[in-house]
Amino acid sequence: MSTLIRSLWTAARTHGESPFDTAHLKVYYPAVAEGTDTERLTGVFPPAPGRFPVVVIISGVNVAQDSYRTWAVDIAKAGYVVVTFDRVAELFGGQVGLTPGVDLDAAKPGVYGTRPTCPAVPAILDALAGIDLLKDSIDLDRVALGGHSAGGTVALQSARFFPGVKAVFGYGTHTMVATMLGWPAGTVLPAQVDTPVFLAVGDRDGVILGSSDRYGQDGSADPVSRTFTEALPGTGHLLAVLNGANHFAVADPVDPTAARAFLDLEPSREPAESRSDYLEVLTAFLDALLRDDPEPMERVRKNPPGSVELLER
Repeated sequence: MSTLIRSLWTAARTHGESPFDTAHLKVYYPAVAEGTDTERLTGVFPPAPGRFPVVVIISGVNVAQDSYRTWAVDIAKAGYVVVTFDRVAELFGGQVGLTPGVDLDAAKPGVYGTRPTCPAVPAILDALAGIDLLKDSIDLDRVALGGHSAGGTVALQSARFFPGVKAVFGYGTHTMVATMLGWPAGTVLPAQVDTPVFLAVGDRDGVILGSSDRYGQDGSADPVSRTFTEALPGTGHLLAVLNGANHFAVADPVDPTAARAFLDLEPSREPAESRSDYLEVLTAFLDALLRDDPEPMERVRKNPPGSVELLER
């Protein structure tokens, strides 16, 4: 038998009104090829032996889940079950698009910190638990919650409300909040986490720069660095700055017809190299938190990938 990565599809009923109340999930898992007729006729392969921690990747707004297939496959190869999802629903101001389903009221003064800003997460985890093929293969007591752009932001704003979450991560992600929600200009909200956090950002992120007026400030402040230094409780946190990477360096492929890639700066390093460097640090972080294996993280600390500057606190 040989080990490989396979995926399957399922769906979850989330909050919202029909037809905008359904998430479509793609679940990647370590599998074994046994050469059976079932595999040949259905394309369904049994999971590899063992119980695997779960990694939930939340997409950026209007970024399709397939943009994170490289993330999902590489993380699954390291011994994880990984889930991505698409959910079409209202964004804001009557717009409809791909969204994890942000509860904007939960991000307002007087309410923030009392409930998650991403109420879709429990439905995603429940859907995973209901997959018969994987029922003995997933460990929902060892979950990493994270994502890209706004997907990482809602992970930071929601993680502590889900007891199985043991690690949080985000790329191009911060908790500086829009003034339209009633917050003073330049407010960085405290992350709702009680686990270590791994943040990463490219030094050519034009999307964060182009969004600075939402937060009532000019582009001179760095929301990701401020989140790292001001928003995270306790210690054990990592920040990776990827030289030459932009906001969408981790997205593969980049869709020029949607989202806000038009704001991004040109990368000065091949995006595939940036993705590889980012994923090397991310999987080491996950191994330390979800598999109790500190060795990969120690190797990364001593010898970071070529484009990465690592900070810890």
